[in-house]
This record gives sequence, C-alpha cells and structure tokens, in this order.
Amino acid sequence: MYAILDIESTGGKYNEEGITEIAIHRYDGHQVVDKFICLVNPEREIQPFVAKLTGINNKMLRSAPKFHEVAKRIVEITEGTILVAHNAQFDYRILRTEFRRLGYDFQRKTLCTVDLSKQLIPDAESHSLGKLTRSLGIPMSDRHRANGDALATLKLFKLLLNKDSDKRIITEVIREETHGELSPNQLNMVFELPSETGVYYMHDKDGEIIFLGKSKDIKKRVNQHFTNVGKLARKLQKETKKVTYETTGSELIAILKAYLEQQRNKPRYNHVSNKKLFTHTVDFSQNGTEHLVLKVEKNRCLHTKKMAFNGVEAAKNFLSKISEEFELCPSSVKIDGTYLHQKSDIQDEVECNKKVLSAFEKYSIREKNIALIDRGRATGEKSFILIKKGEIQGFGYVELNHQINNIPILESIMTPMKNDENTIFIVETYLRKNNRLKTIPLSLHN
Repeated sequence: MYAILDIESTGGKYNEEGITEIAIHRYDGHQVVDKFICLVNPEREIQPFVAKLTGINNKMLRSAPKFHEVAKRIVEITEGTILVAHNAQFDYRILRTEFRRLGYDFQRKTLCTVDLSKQLIPDAESHSLGKLTRSLGIPMSDRHRANGDALATLKLFKLLLNKDSDKRIITEVIREETHGELSPNQLNMVFELPSETGVYYMHDKDGEIIFLGKSKDIKKRVNQHFTNVGKLARKLQKETKKVTYETTGSELIAILKAYLEQQRNKPRYNHVSNKKLFTHTVDFSQNGTEHLVLKVEKNRCLHTKKMAFNGVEAAKNFLSKISEEFELCPSSVKIDGTYLHQKSDIQDEVECNKKVLSAFEKYSIREKNIALIDRGRATGEKSFILIKKGEIQGFGYVELNHQINNIPILESIMTPMKNDENTIFIVETYLRKNNRLKTIPLSLHN
C-alpha cells in the first residue's frame, strides 16, 4: 500500500517551515482507495516568492484548519503505507517536523520518484516533476499546488512501477522510516556550523578525519551529507560523530585548502589521487615562423607557455572565448589541426602576437608577481593569495591596504602553500571563470 504525497510549505529557514497545503492519495497498486486534500493554516507567514509560485497566500489560510486539527487524519490515511513523493526527502522531513512540534514521532518508509526515475529513465533531459511528466506525455494541471503535483506524481509512479518489471529497484530504494531526518546528534552538529565559505572536516568516534570538503555554505553542505542517499552519504551518516570547520571567506582559498589537505591527510572517504587534475593544455608555438599559434594538446605536463584544462572541450571553449574577447587573428588559433581561417589571411604578425600574449597575460599567473585579492572572513578584512615568479607562495588575511602591496609583510603573515601543477591549474581555472578577484601587481624590490 502506498500514500502518494505532496506538500506545499511556507518556505523559510530549514526546519522552521510550515505546511500550507497537503494532498495524499492512498493507492493499493491498482487504484486510489482513499484521499485527503486540504489547505492548512501554518501559523506563520508565507515567503513572498512561495506565495507567487503556488498562488497560496496568507489570507487564503486564515480560516483553514491548523495542523493539529488534521494530524489524526494524516496518520490514519498513511497507516501501513510507504510514502511516495517527488523529492520524498523534503516532504517527509516537513511532515515529521510538524508532528514533532505536537510531540508525536511520525515514522513511515519512503520512496522517491526522483530516485526511481533516475534509475529507470536515466536518459531523461530533466528529472524535475514538470519537465519529466511533460516529456513522458503525462497530463498535468495545477502545477505547484498539492493535489495537482500529487496526481502527476501518482501517474508517474504508475508508469515507473510498470517499467520496473523485476521489482528489484523498488525494493532497493525504499528508505528506512528515519531516512532524510537528522538524528539529535546530527541536528546539533549542523546547528553549530556557519552558513559561510570554508573547509569542513567530518570526524569519526576516534577523532580521525574521515571526509574533508569545501563549500560556499558549510551548514547547507554538511546537512546534505546527512540527508542524501547513496553509499558515501550512508557511511558518513553512520560514522560522523563530530564536524569541525575553518572559514576562508574566499572560495578559491577553500578549494586550494581542501585539495592540499586531502593530499596530506588522505581521509578515508575522499577519493584522493596523485594524478594531474588536468588532461589537456593550450600552448602557443611558432611553427618555424615568428607567428604565435594557439593550439590544444593532450598533455599532463604544464610548462611556462601553457595553460591547463580538464578535457578537450574546456580547452576549445577557452580558445573560442579569447578569440572573440581579444579579436585574435584567425591564423593565431588552431583547433583539431585546422586554423580558424587559412594562413593566407595572416594580418600584421606583430599585432597578432601581441593579442595572443595579452590573452595569456590576463588568464595565466606564469612568471607574475601578484596578489589575488578576495573577500575575507569578516567585514573589513581581505584575503590574499601571494604569487611570486609565477609560483603560489601562500594565503593570508589583511585589514590594512598598505599591507597588500608589500611582499615581505605578506610573506610574514601568510600560511605557506604548496606550489605544483595542480594548484596552478586550480588558480588559473578559477581566474577564467570568476571576474570578482582583484589582481594587484607586486614589485620584488619592495
């Protein structure tokens, strides 16, 4: 027996949301044998973007029953069933939270049609409810209303049941009653984490680091580890007894710290490889002439006149980008062994070469003496990454502007950082994708 469920909520902070509408269809595998559809007074304000999305506003809910008035009906209609929802983790968590406020421990097994569809329809362009049902020809009305979404989920679930002919997947993806719900200890760990950029460390009962990651929102990311499905998530949920963290302010510093500390600590559940992070390079050669030509090579060696990329497409996209940005001469770019135009179109050689070098000057750190400036960990503070002669020296934080231009001062306050081809690749990749970093040229003669 299944209970096809959809919930609309107020939105807001995690575990502070309230239910505004609920729809449940009790389904015996052949037909709907009972249903419950109801607006609910959440006794809290609806977030404006949610009201706009669902069409449910505070005024509509003033006379609606409060959750405690419909709780018994929900228990009865879901008794002995497996809850089925699209992103069941969300709906089940919201429902358990409401029951917990009443002092009742509501537990059911759950089945997620997102997980099921990913396994049974892996080639779908999207596994969101709207796009997936549309691609399957499933009619849908009242999108983002509880009953409209519940009916669409029911039709999708029927189709998935038919596709799962050996019933193995259905058996495998049924979650335990408490899945998607944080234990008291996990709740405490998440509660103490900041919603800030940095590196986090998950420890086992002996204090050993079993997983190390980086995020722009540490609290949100650790919460995902505790609620996700999959082998890694289950191991972390079972073994993590403590989470520590270091805020960095800068996303780039967090990425570099996580990479270097994973290499050094080799946590049990991080996939740590000694391989190069890149597979291809873009370099410029002269091909026996004075004319500089940019080309893509499959290469795991990074020399001064090269930039690294993880994949040939990334390298080609970069060439296309700088060709347009710097108006490169067509004969300065060679992709798949072919020039963008024939070499007879060569313009002024000196001017062409100048443009190629300008592109490398902007996106490469090679042979440079610079400080990359980003946001700090607190108001008034700035982070820096010091690069000297094209090599990463370390990172640190300053509050006074005059400190930024002084290499000896930066060296005295920085945390040293290993320089290798992978860290150079990380920095240059970040520079290609983010315009927010400020680059300060430095003089070695300070």
